[in-house]
Amino acid sequence: MTIQKGQTAPDFMLFDSGKNKISLSDYKGKNVLLLFFPLAFTSVCTKELCGVRDDIARYNNANAQVLGISVDSLYTLAKFKELEQYNFPLLSDFNKTVSEQYGSLYPHWNYNMKGVSKRSAFVIDKDGFVQCAEVLENAGDLPDFMEINRVLESLK
Repeated sequence: MTIQKGQTAPDFMLFDSGKNKISLSDYKGKNVLLLFFPLAFTSVCTKELCGVRDDIARYNNANAQVLGISVDSLYTLAKFKELEQYNFPLLSDFNKTVSEQYGSLYPHWNYNMKGVSKRSAFVIDKDGFVQCAEVLENAGDLPDFMEINRVLESLK
């Protein structure tokens, strides 16, 4: 299923790298930037998430919680977060349910891997409606952060 602008964002519950249960509904009343990424420790994923880390004040000022999601284990994500000093939660979708729910799952990926998250970005407003949805087919591309930031600015 592909999530479109204007739809209610599907709720979910995943564990973060600190082994805490995190639900989208935990952030009701706050804007959320969901960033699905293929795999921890890869060059484009690191570049994307480090860019968000370095620009976290922009997201805080937009009353937005950033959540990174991949199919990596929470142990892998904990090490990735520690090494890169990410200042937002990384959630493990190890069972691939949320990536699939959001239309953000490659059935087949590099090296015969199956079920890897597509690089995707969703801006969800404080009422739970999707205000921006971008699912990329090419894992080497980055989401349109100019558009993401414009949408978040409009939600202030």
